[in-house]
Amino acid sequence: MLTISQLASYAGVTVRAVRHYHQIGLLPEPERDRSGYRTYDAAAVVRLIRIHTLADSGVPLARVQELLDAGPDEFAAGVRAIDRELRAEVRRLQATRQRLTRLAAGDHLALPPCVVDYLDRVRALGVDEAYVEMERDSWIMVAAQVPDQIDAIMAQKNLELDDPDMVRFYQLIGGALDWSPEDPRVVEVADVLERLMVRAVAEGKVGPDDFDDQFVDFLDSTMRTAAPAAQRLVEILRERGWGGWTRIERVPADRLTPSPAAPGPLP
Repeated sequence: MLTISQLASYAGVTVRAVRHYHQIGLLPEPERDRSGYRTYDAAAVVRLIRIHTLADSGVPLARVQELLDAGPDEFAAGVRAIDRELRAEVRRLQATRQRLTRLAAGDHLALPPCVVDYLDRVRALGVDEAYVEMERDSWIMVAAQVPDQIDAIMAQKNLELDDPDMVRFYQLIGGALDWSPEDPRVVEVADVLERLMVRAVAEGKVGPDDFDDQFVDFLDSTMRTAAPAAQRLVEILRERGWGGWTRIERVPADRLTPSPAAPGPLP
């Protein structure tokens, strides 16, 4: 007969593990002998070795009991089922690791891959990182508002980025966060942006969207707050008959006034 220490040694486990198996009912706990000790026979050694082998192979302890009590066919079927579950768990963990790797890059937090790819294209134009971060934050909010549409929106944005005027727009405005309202480049930004707006209207790309007015106003206020020259840009566009920033609007002539228009940034 064996003591608990000897039993653990024979099976290649710790005494603590043996006691844990006793607690959860996997290994029967023998009665104490006349000397007050618990002793184990060969059957206990064999059972403990089987428990340890299954557990060490990745079988959850909650499933060990059913496998110990199963016949050959049931045992094989049970092992196959556990293997399928483990494979699924491995795939889940691999996907989690991939997401964590992407998150480590920064932009992937709360952003779908299509937006990250677009921002990478914007960076490649030499746009200042401070502006890219501001636009990133705007896209995070947009993606949360219309998650089912963000792929289509970004597909359109990528097409627009093939336009030389859009490239020039980004090259200009990407460094505009510190411009003063009197900077002459503000007029050039307005010229480029107006050409883009004219083409968007002509091609029918401007129309109703799924954003409520409050959300649009919130996005518009982002650029006004971030860039001192933004208000001047909006004023120039309004003088030319354009309203909005996030939501492009052609303003009728009878609505034009010399007073400043409501501000507006993007995405």
